[in-house]
Amino acid sequence: MLFRLRVLLLAAATSWAPLASAQSPGGDETVLRARDALAKKDTAALAKARAAVLQTRHPLAMWVDYWELGNRLATAQQPELEAFYARWPGTYVEDRLRNDWLLELGRRQDWANFRTEHPRFRMNDDRVVTCYALLTRHLDGQDVREPARAAWLAQRDADDGCSLMARTLFEAGRFTEDDVWLELRMSVENNRLRAARDAAALLGKAAEARVFEALDEPQRTLARSNAGHGAHGHDLLLLAVMRLAAADPDRAAELLQSPTAHRLPVAMEATAWAHLARHAALSHRPGAAEHARHAWRLWDRNHPPGTQPGWSEELLAWHVRAALREPAREPRRWPLIARAIEAMPPAEQARPSWVYWKARAQQAQARPGAEGDAARAAAHAALAGIAQPFDFYGLLAAEELGQPFKLPAAATAPSPAEREAVRGQPGLARALQLIALGLRSEGVREWNFTLRGLQERELLAAAQWACERAVWDRCINTSDRSRTEIDAGQRYPLAFREQIMTTAQATGLDAAVLFGLIRQESRFITDARSAVGASGLMQLMPATARWTAKKVGLDFKPGMVNDPQVNLQLGAAYLKRVLDDFGGSLAMATAAYNAGPGRPRRWREGGVVMEPAAWAESIPFNETRDYVQKVLTNSVAYAALLGATAPTLKERLGAPIGPRTPNATTPDRDLP
Repeated sequence: MLFRLRVLLLAAATSWAPLASAQSPGGDETVLRARDALAKKDTAALAKARAAVLQTRHPLAMWVDYWELGNRLATAQQPELEAFYARWPGTYVEDRLRNDWLLELGRRQDWANFRTEHPRFRMNDDRVVTCYALLTRHLDGQDVREPARAAWLAQRDADDGCSLMARTLFEAGRFTEDDVWLELRMSVENNRLRAARDAAALLGKAAEARVFEALDEPQRTLARSNAGHGAHGHDLLLLAVMRLAAADPDRAAELLQSPTAHRLPVAMEATAWAHLARHAALSHRPGAAEHARHAWRLWDRNHPPGTQPGWSEELLAWHVRAALREPAREPRRWPLIARAIEAMPPAEQARPSWVYWKARAQQAQARPGAEGDAARAAAHAALAGIAQPFDFYGLLAAEELGQPFKLPAAATAPSPAEREAVRGQPGLARALQLIALGLRSEGVREWNFTLRGLQERELLAAAQWACERAVWDRCINTSDRSRTEIDAGQRYPLAFREQIMTTAQATGLDAAVLFGLIRQESRFITDARSAVGASGLMQLMPATARWTAKKVGLDFKPGMVNDPQVNLQLGAAYLKRVLDDFGGSLAMATAAYNAGPGRPRRWREGGVVMEPAAWAESIPFNETRDYVQKVLTNSVAYAALLGATAPTLKERLGAPIGPRTPNATTPDRDLP
């Protein structure tokens, strides 16, 4: 009853009859012309299209209205915005335009209207707007030092809102020079050089020039005889070491081992070595773990037992990965793994990846016999706590415990009443119409906005509607949001089943792997196109498609890449060649599919033979690491759905990974 009432209220809030005019002659074409006019910034054409769709009450009129006003927001005035909000209350475009307007008001420093607007911003998901809001609170006399400092340190790079807030609070004495140097270190650590330069400007011209030299010419800074002298001289030295470690870890190690290193206090020297360990691990240098151990020894020398250094989660994660790349016989790898994980914030420690590796460390370090029973029991409990079927480390944990893979009990299918109620959601209907018109970005945003606050049964019904419309990405992502009501068929749809099964058989691939890779690549969207130009079901780059077509003897034209059957044929053929090139290692082959074959060839070198889960965790690209883990996890779920006698995840990960053996087939250097 409550759900039905909410649907009726939402429908009432939108004064347009969503389907009554959907068939109006030329209506959809007008929307598309408006989107084209927006791309061209054709103000006159946009205004004309807006008038047309408002007159015909087209169900997507709000979007054309949003584009038209957004296109001239720099000259808009508050009454125009209020009129827009009144036309489209409670909708996605109302709240998104408010977001855009808050950014414009911040740029104008129109704090009076900003104060009125901000409390009405429902999504409240814009970091720049947050900084402007904190600034207005400061101007109103409130103490916002701590939340403002946290927002500034968390910025992705320099932006107008956070920069203005930081400058204002620094001039008011609410931010200190120590805060500025902390922002500098965090910006340099995350390679946010615009933010670092922005922060340096707060310190005055002389200090700014010294910071710029440390960023641009770190060796020059480190070579100065007076480096480290004066206020914050040690901070400057640390910045220079961090920059050099990112560019040349070996040279940075030489300098840290030289007498000049003693110009740093012990705690800062420990931090310098910790950063060096991270960058050495990112480039898979063999000394990375030893650098990390040295950092911890220096830290412990200067601090009471149990004191944690406050190093970033990302830095500590690379200490773990450095240890994972050490030989299995190295007894010190597990203590380093445990130490780095225990220094992470509690929320980060609770991630399945770190629970798994810490439990493995506990198992490895447990004493024989009864003395180690408590440690083994703790590890067992930790693994049991994360064991679940749809997560890479959850699957590994279950397999460590000897639990065979089993799909969760299927949720009851949505009832006719539940399905009808979801179909009464205007936002979902608009989203599907936008997607059908090829306006996928707008449709996805409208869909996700409408999902906010839906309960599990409603999510399943919405996912089912998307499945029936073959909008597979919304089907999968919506179903993924449920926690207790699980429909594996929605989360892992067998779209294009006949074509994929036939292609897998023809190429000698496991169909579950092919399904799992497509789910990760395109979510089965045939016209998906990435920012770098990859297209279709298997997200083929143009050069890869041409190369593979030549190899399989296909007379290929560029426009064919989005044909589902051609895309599938070429993608599968390429994957098979990559898999063969890596000796059947699915972990390395999926990494190659995502990042190109040259990179995993380098990542397997170093003289160490590693268990494949550790190798996958040590992949230096976040996207590729996540990709490999998810494709392999997907393949396990798809095997179960296909009714196959499936290999476990560990079996899919395959044999240990190390340098190519002398008798191995010569790498195919032509693979794109």
